Amino acid sequence: MKKSQWVMFVIVLALIAVSAVALTWFKKNQKLGKPGIKAVAIPGSVQMNIDLPTHVLDFISTNMPEPDVVSGYLPKDTSYAERVYFAPDGFQVQGTLILMGNDRTSIHRPEFCLAGQGFQVNSKTMVNIPIARPYSYELPVMKWSLSKSIKTPDGQKQNFSALYVFWFVADNEETTGIVPMQLHMLRDQLLTGVLQRWAYVSYYVPCLPGQEEATFERLKKLIAASVPEFQLAPGEK
Repeated sequence: MKKSQWVMFVIVLALIAVSAVALTWFKKNQKLGKPGIKAVAIPGSVQMNIDLPTHVLDFISTNMPEPDVVSGYLPKDTSYAERVYFAPDGFQVQGTLILMGNDRTSIHRPEFCLAGQGFQVNSKTMVNIPIARPYSYELPVMKWSLSKSIKTPDGQKQNFSALYVFWFVADNEETTGIVPMQLHMLRDQLLTGVLQRWAYVSYYVPCLPGQEEATFERLKKLIAASVPEFQLAPGEK
């Protein structure tokens, strides 16, 4: 091996060693940040009680227990809440909130779950939703248009569409992407030693093909009315 190759090999080993030491130090000395949602601490546990609102506009809702597939997949220090909202005309929306603890892998890429359920993502759009309380501000969210083909009982194929709207929020921080969230998390750890406690908020609603925009208008009103009930506005304590 040439001298230059040895030098490069030693540098790489040194960087690996420094990174390992730094990661160990951060893990031992980091502090867990405050969530950007309204949550109540559980004594003796890093998990927290979180609730989505039961009644929003003319919607009633049903609390959904954490599915086995979620409890078996997510880290044990994850906090979870899910409700299904029902409008009088049968319009249904599923709202889900996942809050990480010390294990950042609680927050995952949306593509993984959707692909596992057989969905195809047809479009991705960032949209601002006006929030009126406790003061007026714009909430940036990602709106994904989905499609899926299923077999009916008689063996025929049927196509249906859905909308998936989501965002990530921590203490005075919001983003619509997993990569920006990870960069914010790394920045805060390096500069402050705080592991920000991010939450992943999502809404899912099925719809007929061609009805995506009309469906989103209804979903947008539900989100605007429900967000102040569980999420802290920027700067709110």
